[in-house]
Amino acid sequence: MRIMIRATNWVGDAIMALPALRAVRAKFPDAHIAIVARPYVADIYRDQSICDQLIPYDPKSEHRGWKGREQLIQSLRAQKFDTALLLQNAFDAAWLAWRTAIPQRIGYARDGRSFLLTKAIPVPQPGEIPAHEKFYYLELLRRSGWLDTLQDDPHITLQIPPAARQRASLFLLEAGARPNALRIAVGAGASYGSAKCWPPDRFAKSLNSIVSNSDADVLLFGTTAEASVSSAITAELTRPPIDLTGKTAIANLPALLSQCHLFLGNDSGAMHVAAAVGLPIVAVFGPTDPLGTAPVTPRATIVQQKPYCSPCFLRRCPTDHRCMTAVTPEMVVTAAEHRLAEVPSA
Repeated sequence: MRIMIRATNWVGDAIMALPALRAVRAKFPDAHIAIVARPYVADIYRDQSICDQLIPYDPKSEHRGWKGREQLIQSLRAQKFDTALLLQNAFDAAWLAWRTAIPQRIGYARDGRSFLLTKAIPVPQPGEIPAHEKFYYLELLRRSGWLDTLQDDPHITLQIPPAARQRASLFLLEAGARPNALRIAVGAGASYGSAKCWPPDRFAKSLNSIVSNSDADVLLFGTTAEASVSSAITAELTRPPIDLTGKTAIANLPALLSQCHLFLGNDSGAMHVAAAVGLPIVAVFGPTDPLGTAPVTPRATIVQQKPYCSPCFLRRCPTDHRCMTAVTPEMVVTAAEHRLAEVPSA
């Protein structure tokens, strides 16, 4: 049996889909499983023992435009897959599976794509399954007949090869991290939109307080597009941070975060990666709902003050961003110190 799985596009979603992917691997241990994913998601899934083949799908580069898409379709068609499982909700995922001529195409009946599916699965209604997103992907398997019951995994984990850990350790030392100091990883951005972002000055105030009590190193993570956020935090820190913004690839993020002791940040893909590699998490939530997207780890503290309009799930706040400005540095410091107290080296 040959199974093609279309992965989700967001890093956080990719982490939350791991229990479903592991369930497929367990259900079909002898099948050839290929995952079609954006290059950065494929990098996250490498070394996870969930598939036999990772197929990067890059519509902004190699597979750009009609010609690039046709090139991908022809290469997939040549592999003669028997079944396509679509974890991605988009119409494009179903269209790709249909054009690839895969006989069985399984996915949720949404985004106007049901006619392209051979098994269009009804979307779970509110209250039918637990709220967290990890169950959304597992329920697709259950309704498809691939699972008997929903499995509740209290900690979604990422495997990191020892060599990758060693490279990450050397990289951080060369970047200025002290060998025996506590390390606080900070993810102050969120690719979803600015509404998810706690103000940089509040990150700085919290970090100054935490560092004064713990003598920790502060490591700023983020994409090049988030450089202005990191610069604003840096400008108000009493001790210069190790600014890795735009200097690391997503492929290296799990190993780098595994060398830290605490993650402080917004609801983001980096938060989910940090939780999956075992870090204690302090996450500031505002426009999103932790019932649906909290990090899947027993070592997480959610800091949230919910006004009447939260959760709104908007990318940008149309008013005064009150869900985020109501969260004070003192709240975050208290949560961080509680989590740091659990770290042996603290």
